[in-house]
Formats: sequence, C-alpha cells, structure tokens
Amino acid sequence: MISLMAALRILTGAWILAPLLIVHEAARAAELPTVALSIGAHQLTAEVAATPEHRAKGLMQRFSLKPDQGMLFEFEHPGIQGFWMKNTYIPLSIAFIAADGRILNIEDMQPHSEDVHRSKGPALYALEMRKGWFAEKDIVAGSRMSGLRLRQ
Repeated sequence: MISLMAALRILTGAWILAPLLIVHEAARAAELPTVALSIGAHQLTAEVAATPEHRAKGLMQRFSLKPDQGMLFEFEHPGIQGFWMKNTYIPLSIAFIAADGRILNIEDMQPHSEDVHRSKGPALYALEMRKGWFAEKDIVAGSRMSGLRLRQ
C-alpha cells in the first residue's frame, strides 16, 4: 500500500512533468523540416515526415495543430499506403497523393482508432490536416497539390 506522502510526491511529479512534455512536443515538432504547399488558392505549411521513424510517429502524442498546418508523409516509392490513429489525439483528415501531385482520395480519421485508412491507388505522399480542412476548402479527389517534389 502506498503512503499519503508517496502519493503526494507522485502527483507533484506529474504536475511538474506535464509542462515538460508539452515543451518536448513543441521541440520534437521543430525537428522536422517544413514545406509550403498549395492546393488551388489554398496555402498550407506541412512538417515533412520522410524517414520511417518520422512516418511511424507522425502526429501521435500531439494535442493541437495550428490553422493551415499539417504533416506531409513522403514515401520512397508509390504504393498503397495505410494509416491509423492509435495514440493520436487530434481528429484528422488525410489526403493520399499520387507522384504527380493529384489527390487520390481523402479520408476522415477518428482519434485513438485502429481502423486503417488506405489510399485508393499508388500514393507517394499523404497529407494529414485537422479534420474537415479539405471539405471546408472544397478540396476533393482529383485536386492537384503544388510544392511537392514531384516524381514521374
């Protein structure tokens, strides 16, 4: 059984660590390079997750996204890509993007879900934004993204 004093120490430690975790989250976000992208007249900034480690982590353990900010996942080769939301707190929409910059499909994803959302064709990129961002801007499958390192 844990003593009252030990419990207070644990709680105090949690209160001290919480702000440090938030600072760590911001520092981790600052580690990734960013890219300016556009879809039609809509501008956005995305952190680029181009390594297997960064792609695996994605937006996990984040609690917010700034307006018009997201994460671009860049893969080595086009393929059917799949994403889930385990350990992700922010509701997101994801656009799967072909090597030529054309959006293949857009899916809405719920926090903490292990449902897999897949591209409807070979995707070289995936862009995660706050849930509803694409719909609010009337961006649909077939729209083209500018600012990517396009590959044919």
